[in-house]
Amino acid sequence: MRRISSRLSKKAKGKQRVFTLFLVDVIALLASYAFILQRIALVESKFNTFVLVRTVLAVLACTVVCRIILRVQNTMWRYASAGAFLRMVLADFISGWLFLAMDRSLFSVHVPFASAVAAICVGLIATLSLRFVYQLLRLHPEWLEGKHLKFSSIEKEPIAIVGAGSIGVLLARELIYSDNAKYTPYCFIDNDERKIGTEVEGIPVMGPDEEMVEVLHSLPIKTVVIAIPNRSHEEQRAAFEKYKKTGCQVRLYDYPLSELPTESSKRAIRDVRIEDLLFRDIVSIVDDDTINAYHDKTILITGAGGSIGGELTMQLASCRPQKLILLDIFENGVYDIEQELLRKYRGKIDLEVVIATVCNAKHLDYIFEKYKPDVVFHAAAHKHVPLMENNSAEAIRNNVFGTYNVINASEKLGIKRFILISTDKAVNPTNVMGATKRLCEMIIQSRIDSETEFVAVRFGNVLGSSGSVVPLFKKQISEGGPVTITDKRIIRYFMAIPEAVQLVLRAGSMHEKGKIYVLDMGKPVRILDLAENLIYLSGFRPYKDIDILEVGLRPGEKLYEELLIKTQECIRTNDKHIFIEKEEGFERREMDSALQVLRNNLDLVQDNDSARELLKQLVPTYCSADEVNKNAISAEEFEDVGEHSYLDSDISYDGDIL
Repeated sequence: MRRISSRLSKKAKGKQRVFTLFLVDVIALLASYAFILQRIALVESKFNTFVLVRTVLAVLACTVVCRIILRVQNTMWRYASAGAFLRMVLADFISGWLFLAMDRSLFSVHVPFASAVAAICVGLIATLSLRFVYQLLRLHPEWLEGKHLKFSSIEKEPIAIVGAGSIGVLLARELIYSDNAKYTPYCFIDNDERKIGTEVEGIPVMGPDEEMVEVLHSLPIKTVVIAIPNRSHEEQRAAFEKYKKTGCQVRLYDYPLSELPTESSKRAIRDVRIEDLLFRDIVSIVDDDTINAYHDKTILITGAGGSIGGELTMQLASCRPQKLILLDIFENGVYDIEQELLRKYRGKIDLEVVIATVCNAKHLDYIFEKYKPDVVFHAAAHKHVPLMENNSAEAIRNNVFGTYNVINASEKLGIKRFILISTDKAVNPTNVMGATKRLCEMIIQSRIDSETEFVAVRFGNVLGSSGSVVPLFKKQISEGGPVTITDKRIIRYFMAIPEAVQLVLRAGSMHEKGKIYVLDMGKPVRILDLAENLIYLSGFRPYKDIDILEVGLRPGEKLYEELLIKTQECIRTNDKHIFIEKEEGFERREMDSALQVLRNNLDLVQDNDSARELLKQLVPTYCSADEVNKNAISAEEFEDVGEHSYLDSDISYDGDIL
């Protein structure tokens, strides 16, 4: 009852405002029309009081009817834009011609054409002026003499908006019209000479930006918001670098990083994050074929509580599957994903959480038989390189034979599609984790004769995933440093988690068998650059406030991960961001036999060196990290990384890390 009462009250207030505005318009129009038309009575004897009143009411009736038809009164004039004012002009233009037609056809005493036009124009100007005054008073209540009205108790901070285009103006309007906004626009900054020196929404446009870097020091501005749409990575990074030198906080008016932009996404002012400074443009794929591949399907995700598995689950849920089965041995992670899905979809999604290990083949068979999934995403794996070097046998059991168990369970049930989540560390691996992933890919390649479509998707590092370098750096920064990197020369390929998962879904919807899909990761990123920028984005100065220490490469760690996309080794798919590895597959019988030998021998070894030797017998590309690192600097991958240069020009970097 309270909700209904509240809604009725709000509707009543809305109708009251419309009626009040209508009444004010009528009074203004009557006064305007009477003022103009009564002048005719002074020179025309036939234009007596009766004719004057009749004419004024006729003009008023035509105007009111046209404004009602074009819904002029329904506009919330506090937020009215040019379109709303043009609609009023159109309504009065039509009403003028309607009145003239009525006057010439129904009345014996006619109003001169010029007088009719003058009456309509004066009435229009009067009502438009009232609305302009209303808007100004709402924006500047302090102009009311003797009154100090405040629609918001928030003391707003003046900001500079970079970009006086459509997006920048949209942001300015949001801030101007919002009572609760934290910021108020002080000025625009733009490089367009036609805009510099003008005003938009009463806000001055200044520029060019090269000069503004110095000028901003003298202005009461502590925050600069970049509001330029469709920026390339290079443009975004250049703008960030430029305005960082002002000492102001640099923020973006952009979509949240937790999601890829869609038609329903909304821009907001947010902090610049390390994902914004990637050496690549974020890829967004919204494809009906991809959505249809998972719509109304029963989908099982192993490792659903991890970073990739969790994002897979969230994006698959948006495809409206018939059922989602989240399988993980780590209960806390998958519980968090479950709760997030329940909150977001409010029970409108069929969801099942299964706590199980992929190493138990019999239990997996039972789970698959019970839920009968149509599609399986296998993301469960041990992925930490140093830990797996020291626990090599366990890495093989979980990564290789766990994958083997899930593959066999999928094939027994005749599942339609199986997608293995792989890694760039599987390319010429130098560590146990990469070698186990490469062996998993080889199993996939050996199942080309299966009714199930077995494929693998290979990509590089994802920013912000659990155990990755970014959370580690952030923790070290929060503790006051130092930030530790293994080697100042080390480079890696990076993707944002939502982007990587969307490409995985896209690749998984392609109907191939025994193929390895590789994703275009763009240009590599120097980890030293990553560390320096993270320190700055946290509000500190590298090498002054927080040091960066080089601690040496870890066992099995390469200076670089090899380029995934090599023209001579890959076939381009219909999607320009996804390629297929040309490498030939393996015979199923030989692979199964080799895996059985590996399983038998694995039970006999106790030390890590022996386990690694067993892996090398099956993965011919598995080699020592030291061998690769000797000639790393001359590798093709280092050609794309560019020169190291810290963004802060006040700090000179001499090549040594403090």
